[in-house]
Amino acid sequence: MADISQQLQEQVLQARASGEKLNIVGGGTKAFIGREPAPGAGTLNTSGHTGIVDYHPVELVMTVRAGTPLSDIEAALAEEGQALHFEPPHFGPGSTIGGTLACNLSGPARPWAGSMRDQVLGIRLLNGKGEHLRFGGEVMKNVAGYDVSRLQAGALGTLGAITEISLKVMPSLAASLTLIQDMAADDVLHYMNRRAAEPKPITAACWFDGKVYIRLSGAKTAVEATAEKWSGEVMEQGDAFWRSIQDMQHEFFTNGDAPLWRFSVGSTAANPTLAGDWFIDWAGAQRWYRGIAELGDMEPLARAAGGQVSLFRGGDRSGEVMHSQPDALKTIQQRVKNSFDPDGIFNPGRLYSWL
Repeated sequence: MADISQQLQEQVLQARASGEKLNIVGGGTKAFIGREPAPGAGTLNTSGHTGIVDYHPVELVMTVRAGTPLSDIEAALAEEGQALHFEPPHFGPGSTIGGTLACNLSGPARPWAGSMRDQVLGIRLLNGKGEHLRFGGEVMKNVAGYDVSRLQAGALGTLGAITEISLKVMPSLAASLTLIQDMAADDVLHYMNRRAAEPKPITAACWFDGKVYIRLSGAKTAVEATAEKWSGEVMEQGDAFWRSIQDMQHEFFTNGDAPLWRFSVGSTAANPTLAGDWFIDWAGAQRWYRGIAELGDMEPLARAAGGQVSLFRGGDRSGEVMHSQPDALKTIQQRVKNSFDPDGIFNPGRLYSWL
């Protein structure tokens, strides 16, 4: 447990004075996300900025430094019978809470528990001027205003270096089981969305290789009653299966070297017509595709399905990897970037080449 915020602040001030660019690095487990790091830039390493600053189990809130490993946070929560319901992925033992927010990563429970972004109450941030600022608060009820804290979710560190995060936590769920059954890809979207619309304790729904998986979690009586009513066999080692999805260690994500594409689309939209391997998650709202393709060819397919696409892992990362933005939105994003980081110090080009 260590507070190195002053050291980080001094490095930012020195970089600004010398015109140096900085690539922000924490545990290093998410280096594959976004475009290639800017060559010749220095490194602002936040992995030493660790520790739980404040934790109130009764209030369901926790404040942690950005370099704190997810495993440390989850261990502390487990002692109090609590958890991070958005199920952040662990890409390695060094995965940190700061990187999770910067990438806005959430696991299988996302449609029901909310995203990482939804859990953030407030943050502390080093901006491009070297100012150590606080946004939001540390309690459930915050003062109304611009929610700058959540603006950092998915920004990939381009707006500043997150040093501290206050977030909501939740009680651990009492019981969980997974139902599995054979189902064709053409039928699964309707099935998962119909199940998701029912007032039942569903917390995950995915499809892969001709099988649909539905997770039920919550009060034991509700879970068991729903399992008896719905079709499907109870899956052995269901918790291990969902953990492999959460951490992207399932065979779909680990087998093969083909690029991995992430489609974020309407949950009921027809699947894009691409030959190859698919993994459908979040009851249809998130779909993973493995295959060699061009971003320009993938974007029309994503738009037709009511969403966007990005090159998540592998492939050529020297070009654009995120879904292109209209000119008006580009202008807004560039103005926001200029407000937080006027000299373009942090992670230049990591999100988009023009940012």
